[in-house]
Amino acid sequence: MSTVETHQAIDAVWRIEAARLIAGLTRIVRDVGVAEELAQDALVVALEKWPESGIPENPGAWLMATAKHRALDHFRRNKLLERKHEELGRELKSQQELAVANFEIAESGEIEDDLLRLVFISCHPILSTEARVALTLRLLGGLTTVEIARAFLTPEPTIAQRIVRAKRTLSDARVPFEVPVAEERAARLSSVLEVIYLIFNEGYSATAGSDWMRPELCADALRLGRILAELAPKEAEVHGLVALMEIQASRFAARTTPSGEPILLLDQNRALWDQLLIRRGLAALQRAEHLSSAAGPYTLQAAIAACHARAHKPEETDWARIADLYAALADLNPSPIVQLNRAVALGMASGPAAGLELVDMLIADPALKNYHLLPAIRGDFLAKLARFEEACTEFERAASLTQNARERDLLLDRARKASSSTA
Repeated sequence: MSTVETHQAIDAVWRIEAARLIAGLTRIVRDVGVAEELAQDALVVALEKWPESGIPENPGAWLMATAKHRALDHFRRNKLLERKHEELGRELKSQQELAVANFEIAESGEIEDDLLRLVFISCHPILSTEARVALTLRLLGGLTTVEIARAFLTPEPTIAQRIVRAKRTLSDARVPFEVPVAEERAARLSSVLEVIYLIFNEGYSATAGSDWMRPELCADALRLGRILAELAPKEAEVHGLVALMEIQASRFAARTTPSGEPILLLDQNRALWDQLLIRRGLAALQRAEHLSSAAGPYTLQAAIAACHARAHKPEETDWARIADLYAALADLNPSPIVQLNRAVALGMASGPAAGLELVDMLIADPALKNYHLLPAIRGDFLAKLARFEEACTEFERAASLTQNARERDLLLDRARKASSSTA
């Protein structure tokens, strides 16, 4: 194997093993920042040694043993209690013996517990939303600072600062490395799900830049969601989120032209939708509904996505049910954006006038003042009602508000078509 091939293999191993490695080390050193540094040190050693010695049979165990050597040095340097020193030494010796015997890290229940603890600490509410997203992608996704910055079109130093501050905040607050107790678990789990879905949404509909989608981010979020579903199999909303992401991800191949221009949902070639992802999503939705009789927000959104997935043609879509599901979602989580989505479904089920009436009730909401989809949806209803001049104005306003170049072009094209219809 050439040096380039070895480095590619090491990169692949790192993506697979990084989260487990950092999770296991955090349990030992009780500091996620130190744990990541130790994991990175082990990666550097691998980059130095593996091109010459070859990749070991169990690279994960090798990395863990190497990182624990570094951890032992860390404890020595910091003159921690001799008892802790001895405990780690015994654990290191045991780890080395197991690694020689081709110990499989993934089979350890303790490692899975560590992973769940790392999920909760990375998404801790003490951190800002931006910090939680960056830290989660770094620790659980195995992404570099450069990759995270590129994905979110954010300067690399900004992302690096967020990660450093997040780790310092967790350390200073002495946030325990543990799964939250029952009374805290729901709120903490909500924070975890929010972070994963934020990552997915940024990939699914990029807020800025020249690309309509960033599928790599969606893949990272979906992988994190699937891991979480394995770690917390009895949490209905975890399966609801996974169902939602699976079904939405099934549309990737149909969402853009070969040159990258957006294709709206009703114009997509549904033969291109990934049926395997749809089946996985529907199965996850079924699990979520089985686990809880009261559907949560992600399960309701997954049920809406399922209505689209089950319709072989746009005209077969059960828009009345979608409108009802949005109404249920609005009752659960009152939001003008949910009501805007409900307006779309209502307009499809009962006609554009009904949809426009609900949209017009939302115009004065300050939360939607600069939300580009409000004028975009209003423009669509106006065009269907043959009020083309007003529609053109709305599409142009929507284009001025979006920061995504592809979406701006789409909206300006719709404005031109509405303008030509007035002639």
